Amino acid sequence: MPDSPFVTGAASLTVLCTMAAGAAAPTRVYFGTYTGGKDNPSEGIYTSLLDPATGAISQPQLAAKEQRPSFLALHPDGQHLYAVCSMEGEGKKQIGGVSAFSIDRNTGQLNPINRQPSEGDGPCHVSVDKTGRCAMVANYGSGSVAALQIAADGSLRRARCVIQHEGSSVNPKRQTGPHAHSIFPDPSNRFACAPDLGIDKILIYRLDPEAALLEPNGHAVLPPGSGPRHIAFHPSGRFAYSINELKSTITSFTWDASNGVLSPIRSVSTLPPDFSDPNTTAEIKVHPNGKFLYGSNRGHDSIAVFTIDQERGGLRFVEWENVRGKAPRNFNIDPSGAFLLAAGQDSDSVAVFRIDPTTGALDFAGHEIKVPRPVCVLFLPPISK
Repeated sequence: MPDSPFVTGAASLTVLCTMAAGAAAPTRVYFGTYTGGKDNPSEGIYTSLLDPATGAISQPQLAAKEQRPSFLALHPDGQHLYAVCSMEGEGKKQIGGVSAFSIDRNTGQLNPINRQPSEGDGPCHVSVDKTGRCAMVANYGSGSVAALQIAADGSLRRARCVIQHEGSSVNPKRQTGPHAHSIFPDPSNRFACAPDLGIDKILIYRLDPEAALLEPNGHAVLPPGSGPRHIAFHPSGRFAYSINELKSTITSFTWDASNGVLSPIRSVSTLPPDFSDPNTTAEIKVHPNGKFLYGSNRGHDSIAVFTIDQERGGLRFVEWENVRGKAPRNFNIDPSGAFLLAAGQDSDSVAVFRIDPTTGALDFAGHEIKVPRPVCVLFLPPISK
């Protein structure tokens, strides 16, 4: 019996297994990381395989060398991947960038296509619209967003649209100016929503993906000091959820897809009432079935689990699950909805959790791997035939 590529987390030993005839193929997953810094061995983007039956996960392999590929996005064609990065500008000065790669589906390797400037400092998030014609990037350092056309071969063209956010809020350490933290297309692909941590607003733009243009359409205001970071839409397209980094809360909204309007429902805490240590939230995901919502805590080092009221969009708390690591900046749910992978940025680890299909609760699957400074988890779904 040949050695399996999958390893157990408990002992980090190679296990022996065979795939039953007709069993589902392993699911490929990519990890964006932070490179640079003392004693940091990361070289770029890594990849592993997840066993969809057991949750066992293979040892990570380097998929592409890149500088600070901290967030990743997949093209709808499943053949191209995009990453925010650091790149060389004029005078060899390091500037913010976005990289394009083609995916070798046989090996998982990423083949570089090109890079373009993100047109701002500290790019931290990239997304691709549902037609695959436009990539959008949020620049945390400069508090701006940009849109770049995607060519037929997957390459990126220079940004056609750059919008600078303005304002500040009440936190003297984190909110003296704008800090765009992400930008997401809505389910209709007619709008894009950009949470800005520095100004306590979610900026809403009309999206023209073919021309890669963003047009201001309004905004939603969060309570002072919230620090909105990421937003997740419900599969129905009726609701949206913002995870607020500075106050460790999640705000529910109704979403008017006709006019591009977010209307707040209520906010809930992601923390136990007796937890008083420092904490910042990070990632938020709605389960593909629309029944459950997950948000990560850095400090409490947990995933907060909620069920979703399907009629009104509100949240009901289920549990906190320890991530078996430190600083879960990012996590993701596999395409089947059976597993959640949580990345511990400060523990150089990724742990696998099984999702209870009835309650949404998480159960550690007994599998974890070492990935240097992981800060993004991206699954590669199978190509539909």
